[in-house]
Amino acid sequence: MRYHCFKKKLGLTIARQLLEINAIKLQPHAPFTWASGWKSPIYCDNRLSLSFPEVRNNIKLAFCDLVKEHYPTAEAIAGVATAGIPQGALLADELELPFIYVRSSSKSHGRTNQIEGAFSEGQKVVVLEDLISSGGSSLAAVDALRGQNIEVLGMTAIFNYGFPIAQQNFIDKSVELVYLSEYSLLIDLALARGFIDASDAATLQSWRASPETWGK
Repeated sequence: MRYHCFKKKLGLTIARQLLEINAIKLQPHAPFTWASGWKSPIYCDNRLSLSFPEVRNNIKLAFCDLVKEHYPTAEAIAGVATAGIPQGALLADELELPFIYVRSSSKSHGRTNQIEGAFSEGQKVVVLEDLISSGGSSLAAVDALRGQNIEVLGMTAIFNYGFPIAQQNFIDKSVELVYLSEYSLLIDLALARGFIDASDAATLQSWRASPETWGK
């Protein structure tokens, strides 16, 4: 089962661009607080890439190459709400494939859909997410698709924090994940480019080893 960065050189380029547009911020001495309550020395908001045409286009074309190489039989792209929707729509448009998206839960009104768009049983889809932390919400989207007898070929993402629990969660659900860039590449690049020093790099590495207890 695939669970890896697509191409290292590309991953470094994506990481550099995300740093340069401040989509990724590294603050080991002034950590952020995630919605989960975890303290974190990094904040990643890949939605900012949409405001920068060159970065947006590079991400779109990287996803195109990834899907063509690993999932050539894909019949549709499924974005995970909310951040996976615009990236997924851009990809589907470039590949000339149908696009659907998956809500975190069913609507409480109207048709009460959780999956929006036209789809059919047995359709082969690639799921697109912007960011992987624990993988819980991303895999919930896979459950929703599989609940409608849609065949999930695999998942793609812009960035993966690389938590061991995420990999185990994907294994448990038998879902492949191929992503464009990852935390370890980011830290190496940030150190080499002078965004952080060696002490900061050690702090950032210690956070990924135990994010739930770091800073407490």
